[in-house]
Amino acid sequence: MKKSIVAIALAAVAAVTIAGCTADPGSTSTPTASAHATAIPAQKVDKSLRDQLPASIKSAGSVVSINQGSFPPYQILDGNSKMTGATRDLETAVGQLLGITITDQTSSSLATTLTGMQGGRYQLAMGPIGDFAERHSQATFVDWVQEFVVFAVKKGNPEHIVDLDSACGHKIAVQAGGSAEQVIQNQSKTCASEGKPAITVQSYSDQPTSILAVQSGRADAFFSSQAPLTYFVQQSKGQLELAAVGKGNGFSDLFQGAIVPPSQTDLANVLLSAIKKLQSNGTYQAIMSKWGLQRNELKTPGINLGKSA
Repeated sequence: MKKSIVAIALAAVAAVTIAGCTADPGSTSTPTASAHATAIPAQKVDKSLRDQLPASIKSAGSVVSINQGSFPPYQILDGNSKMTGATRDLETAVGQLLGITITDQTSSSLATTLTGMQGGRYQLAMGPIGDFAERHSQATFVDWVQEFVVFAVKKGNPEHIVDLDSACGHKIAVQAGGSAEQVIQNQSKTCASEGKPAITVQSYSDQPTSILAVQSGRADAFFSSQAPLTYFVQQSKGQLELAAVGKGNGFSDLFQGAIVPPSQTDLANVLLSAIKKLQSNGTYQAIMSKWGLQRNELKTPGINLGKSA
């Protein structure tokens, strides 16, 4: 058991090192290693889009995209903090289209990133980051992903967690500061008000630690985005599975995307136009397919599509 726990932790941290959903809510399929070898077509500079960039970014020829650590299969960090994944591929394509270089930098948390955006310290985070109306004062969202939230549980689902109601009385891991944490805390209050045992909410700083809590038995389930959970289930080699797939689980339509400072409407607009062009030429679809995210494709990307959490 100790060996298997160490194995999944090493697999998670080696492939990645955190945010907070993927596959079709009715599917638990996972991307294969061979799919990750798919080549993404290089883009030619679109002068009309480049001309719309803020002068500071255009003159610098580059911009830094902030991330909060691993969020597979969107963001996968190796031991040297080099990032791969769907987000990295999208950054590369957008950068080529705009004639700039997009590099990556890791911040300590999502809260730090949002505060940095609000204060103008950061210019871009490609995400995807959960878009909720409550966050619109801190950042402008350019949404490019449709998401879902589910549970990761031990194989066979021994605690029979099939929806939010059945989480009552269980130990549920969540990522600290995310929308899933808020939903599970509210559900715990609902459990108590209905005379059921409250939920023991375990908040962790990152996703690998959260999934390890389930693997080791410290938690009965991890409640989070379906995309990274699908990835971790695949890495577990049959020891974990998804639960409550296809349920609302406390959320309505979920959108995730890139963020820019709320004052940078010009950057938000050019980023949206770039993503739409990548859709029209098939590059966006190629990226999502490469990483097994076809059911997460957002047919009509937009700005600040999120509603209240």
